Amino acid sequence: MSSNKNILLRIDWITVFIYFALVLFGWINIYSAKYNEEVNLSLLESTYSKQSVFIGLSLLIITFVFVLEAKFYERFASVFYMGAIGLLLGLFALGNTIAGETSWYNFGGIGLQPSEFAKSATVLAIAKFLSDIQTNLKQEFKDQLKAFAIIFVPVLIILVQSDEGSALVYLSLLIVLYREGLPNIYIYAALTLGLIFIATVAVGILWTSVGIGLLVLVLYIFRFIRIKRFRLILHLIIAGALVGFSFFSDYFFNNILEPYQQDRINLALGKKEKVTTVGRSYNTDQSIIAIGSGGISGKGWMSGTQTKGDFVPEQHTDYIFSTIGEEWGFVGCFAVILTYAFLIIRIMVIAERQKNKFSRIYGYGVACILFTHFAINIGMVIGIMPTIGIPLPYISYGGSSLWGFTILLFIFLKLDANRINEW
Repeated sequence: MSSNKNILLRIDWITVFIYFALVLFGWINIYSAKYNEEVNLSLLESTYSKQSVFIGLSLLIITFVFVLEAKFYERFASVFYMGAIGLLLGLFALGNTIAGETSWYNFGGIGLQPSEFAKSATVLAIAKFLSDIQTNLKQEFKDQLKAFAIIFVPVLIILVQSDEGSALVYLSLLIVLYREGLPNIYIYAALTLGLIFIATVAVGILWTSVGIGLLVLVLYIFRFIRIKRFRLILHLIIAGALVGFSFFSDYFFNNILEPYQQDRINLALGKKEKVTTVGRSYNTDQSIIAIGSGGISGKGWMSGTQTKGDFVPEQHTDYIFSTIGEEWGFVGCFAVILTYAFLIIRIMVIAERQKNKFSRIYGYGVACILFTHFAINIGMVIGIMPTIGIPLPYISYGGSSLWGFTILLFIFLKLDANRINEW
């Protein structure tokens, strides 16, 4: 009993308070977004009542997370990961397709999205692998491949299920690898290929190839003019490979991506004249209108005309930030952004004080996942990022989302509370 009391004293209650503040604020905005639309529904049928149930179950999840020993999460990290992969694969046989994404199990009318829970499992698996004394991420190529495999296996499965948003979130764990010593060459390669893909879509193969050729020429003149011939040939081969990747990017974009995926990329690049799917930018346009109409202090809770008129689809889920912008104004938006920034920075500070490497790496994984969700969701709502459909942590409606983020955060708080006794 005394041990449990000591753990309670060591819990980071500031982070816990931020969690509950965000959850409560989310419920308030879900209520505002859906009240008029569901005024004739029974209490148990309304969206905000269901969210209340999800919040109540989250309290049970938190209790369960803290009851388990801290070492349990490290010891069984691989089991959690394999179970998560199994659930993702099971969607191909038993999953329901919603909005073009085969990402849900349905149990008696209750939908569960395993990709939300797999985030915690993947972070645990990465932390377990990188904290192994035999792992040498800086020098061993086989360890680098294993680390990439842990991240990319769920990414590829989720991509096949047409849930690009969730897949993108998992890629943020590459930052954790970089933090733990992944060589810079991978970062440079990824940035280069990403820029070539964007350039190919934006200006075409010809101009992208010209740009690659000019870059090689400039490097040759100013840096490589005295190098041996085989070095020059090597760089020409690399330039040819990059041009080849530009051709592949063009083929991938035009022949493999679905029209709605092409539209999202074109919208992000400002090429609205290239958008072919009617109404694909409607959500973002209406969201921007709603946020702009809120002004400095907002129209007041339950008083948003765009919100009450249901002009923004999915305003209680992926686009809930537009409700915040309209009803709480710039002040409310700034407060929410500041709260997330404080939460993420605090998680990183707590991660740095961990004596156990597993706990530290897990903490950075939590910070990366939350930051990616927060940044992409708000960027999507205000029109500076493509619409990829990911929730705002702890605020958007949804049981799977809330429970997944709750597990993600409170496992870390459990590890932190045990940093003196357990390790």
